[in-house]
Amino acid sequence: MPWEVPGLAVAVDGMLSWQCPLRWCWILIWWWHAHPGSPYVFGLAEVDHDVEFPDPMPVVGISHSAKGYCLISVLETMKTYSAEEGLTEEAVVTKLRICRYHHLYLHTSLRNNSSGTSRWGEFGEGGLLWGECSGKSFEWFDGSPIEELLCKVREIYGLDEKTFFRNVTVSLEGRPQPLYLGTATQIGVIPTEGIPSLLKMVLPSNCGGLPSMYIRDLLLNPPSFDVAAAVQEACRLMGSITCSIPEFTCISAAKLVKLLESKEVNHIEFCRIKNVLDEIMLMSRNAELSAILHKLLVPASVATGLKVEADMLINECSFISQRIAEVISLGVESDQAITSFECIPKEFFNDMESSWKGRVKRIHAEKEFSNVDRAAEALSAAVIEDFVPIISRVKSVMSSNGGPKGEICYAKEHEAVWFKGKRLIPTVWANTAGEQQIKQLKPAIDTKGRKVGEEWFTTVKVENALSRYHEACDNAKNKVLEMLRGLSSELQEKINILVFCSTMLIIAKALFGHVSEARRRGWMLPTISPVSKDCVLEESSSEMELLGLFPYWLDLNQGNAILNDVHMHSLFVLTGPNGGGKSSMLRSVCAAALLGICGLMVPSTSAVIPHFDSIMLHMKAYDSPADGKSSFQIEMSEIRALVSRATARSLVLIDEICRGTETAKGTCIAGSIIERLDTVGCLGIVSTHLHGIFDLPLSLSSTEFKAMGIEVIDGCINPTWRLIDGICRESLAFQTARREGMPDLIIRRAEELYLTMTANNKQTTSMVHNEPSNVSPSVNSLIEKPDSLRNIIETLPRAFEPLQREVETTVTTICKKKLLDLYNKGSISELFDVVCVAVGVREQPPPSTVGRSSIYVIIRSDNKLYVGQSDDLVGRLHAHRSKEGMQDATILYIVVPGKSVACQLETLLINQLPLKGFKLINKADGKHRNFGISRISQEAIAAH
Repeated sequence: MPWEVPGLAVAVDGMLSWQCPLRWCWILIWWWHAHPGSPYVFGLAEVDHDVEFPDPMPVVGISHSAKGYCLISVLETMKTYSAEEGLTEEAVVTKLRICRYHHLYLHTSLRNNSSGTSRWGEFGEGGLLWGECSGKSFEWFDGSPIEELLCKVREIYGLDEKTFFRNVTVSLEGRPQPLYLGTATQIGVIPTEGIPSLLKMVLPSNCGGLPSMYIRDLLLNPPSFDVAAAVQEACRLMGSITCSIPEFTCISAAKLVKLLESKEVNHIEFCRIKNVLDEIMLMSRNAELSAILHKLLVPASVATGLKVEADMLINECSFISQRIAEVISLGVESDQAITSFECIPKEFFNDMESSWKGRVKRIHAEKEFSNVDRAAEALSAAVIEDFVPIISRVKSVMSSNGGPKGEICYAKEHEAVWFKGKRLIPTVWANTAGEQQIKQLKPAIDTKGRKVGEEWFTTVKVENALSRYHEACDNAKNKVLEMLRGLSSELQEKINILVFCSTMLIIAKALFGHVSEARRRGWMLPTISPVSKDCVLEESSSEMELLGLFPYWLDLNQGNAILNDVHMHSLFVLTGPNGGGKSSMLRSVCAAALLGICGLMVPSTSAVIPHFDSIMLHMKAYDSPADGKSSFQIEMSEIRALVSRATARSLVLIDEICRGTETAKGTCIAGSIIERLDTVGCLGIVSTHLHGIFDLPLSLSSTEFKAMGIEVIDGCINPTWRLIDGICRESLAFQTARREGMPDLIIRRAEELYLTMTANNKQTTSMVHNEPSNVSPSVNSLIEKPDSLRNIIETLPRAFEPLQREVETTVTTICKKKLLDLYNKGSISELFDVVCVAVGVREQPPPSTVGRSSIYVIIRSDNKLYVGQSDDLVGRLHAHRSKEGMQDATILYIVVPGKSVACQLETLLINQLPLKGFKLINKADGKHRNFGISRISQEAIAAH
């Protein structure tokens, strides 16, 4: 049966159910329509190139009710809609910011804001959303939001009034709130100028596209605790495996559905689909990878809305892969070579046959292929009989001063093989060899019956043979396209399992890439602590422990990161000097918490992170002249949203609170906000330079005072960028201004004014306070104390397998002997277990090799070896395989204890492998010649 359009409870053998259908995320599946969101794919099945597919673009409507904002998304081609209720204004704006849509509709309920003026965006709630929508094209609508928007969609696309749209809304129960726009931009989940991109730190630079989109969606829409735990366990397993891993072929689900539905999947895409299926089966056959595969079922189920059991998944993959292999030519068959005859230009046969040969197995079109072979032979015979004698005659009478010339040529524009003669007059060659053939020549004509030129000739026999050959090629091509489209139609019944497999590999590639990059940066997996379901608002959330925390944009292994221990049991009020690291601390805590609740690795040496119901970060605000709002207005609007949404299970981070208004009243507002957050019992940090807060009679039960430390060196106050207990009233304002180039004249006058302002208050002239009202003379008192396109599972030739085993045995023996010798001499502290791991075609080393020294041997297809060593095995092998002839090479590697040992083993193998009868392509060990002296003579080197 053809694939049904979801919301779609389509079952595969009764095992597959639609769990949580299409939603506002990257996995939305797009159907056919002639608009920018749907590419033109007609004829793609017969070509050798790919086509880019844009993201799906729904019709969007926004309304407002007592529950909050509601975002309605309608996919006309899928006949589905989703209505996400209870969203915050910030969440709606974030979704609008990252998604493309065809039409935007705003419900009249948005006009009823908190000011009661019905002038939306002028005061209070709605201003942020108005700022996002006011510069875009939109229309107002009223009535029942869902029904009216569906009516609009029917009207736009000319659908019947009775056209039914299925509700595929995804429940947000048990999941944290989607990331706010301010939070997403201030930690770089959404690219923002001047902000370090968290997304770029989470993945290696070569892991873009669909894996990057998955990680972005995961961070913007944090998963439930169960999903986060599954993601984390998958990452944990990925970091510990020792076997090689697949390359993970990634295919967009939208592209997959589109091509299958339109029956335009070409042989290239079928090979890629088979790669996806074979990689799933490869993982299932390996004990280490199989455990990961089972964990990936959970996030893949959430991403696709399909629930698939592991056994059924493997069975379906095996069946579909086998079916594709039965039809599609995988490039290993020898019975589909392009026709070649000596007397006819090779380019002719290549152009005529390359568009259909090598697509499907010959057995399915044997009759058509045989007809082409016979027609090609007949064409060759006709050319030999009618043209070759003339060529011979022309060559016999050629003179150096230019006589008649002739040759058999391919007229590419006319797809024909003709005789091309220069200054050839057939009628004057009477009674000579080739006379009969010359008399048979006639001017060549094109498909419209027009004479091609004065030099082009043909014969009736050649033209008839040429016509039969073209007809045979057309029949063969049509048969091949029929087979391709038939297979597309057949696989439409398996579309759900294909979408699930494709999504699972995208997730696998994203997480493997993340683990590799995170290990390289010195990140660790945290412990995620679930929050009790019966936790009420008055109760405090779980503690958060971030030990050895460092900014996510710094690399721990480069030694330029300062580590901080954050023991967060309640709200922190954070003080510190300008440039002391307050903002960096907030971003670091926010990023670590977000990564943790998503199941990912975090920039710290150890961490325990509660599964927060929301993570909200507010940084410095700026004014918006277009909206007529000052920076303080925008700040109050954003902080209002944070405070109103905060619960005992939230993480709230506010940087430099109330900085945009008069100090006294701003201090009081800030104090009141801190009191409110203390009452809520959330975890968080509020940083400030408003030191008057500590003189207010605040009613706080658990809030702690923290500071970014400073130290005095040679009479100068410098920040330490370390989190400590206490209150820091030193801002380093004068030093900061001077460092940024402010004229000394201004700085000196400022210092005079400061002394004048504080002269009458002894308490404030001292920079040292143990408590807000006490003075301490100590030095430290500045602080107050409070995509190959071929089959991945192509097996190596049988003759190659013994060589691999022989190399593996020899290399293992040499390394074991050398390591034992080093151990006996005391050069290494413990005897290292030698494990030789093979990395096959279209495989790569596991993340556990990151940052560890390895020696490796590359076995090329010509049976020659290359020996090397590296601390970045993944990167080094990627560089090797990018060279011509190395794509199909197999690699053997052994992890060894340290760079020095790796260099010694590299030299030893280069010296000894040729003595064992192996051929090497590298004869020296690069920069490591001091570790050994080659015993191979120059003659021996030349022989190899």
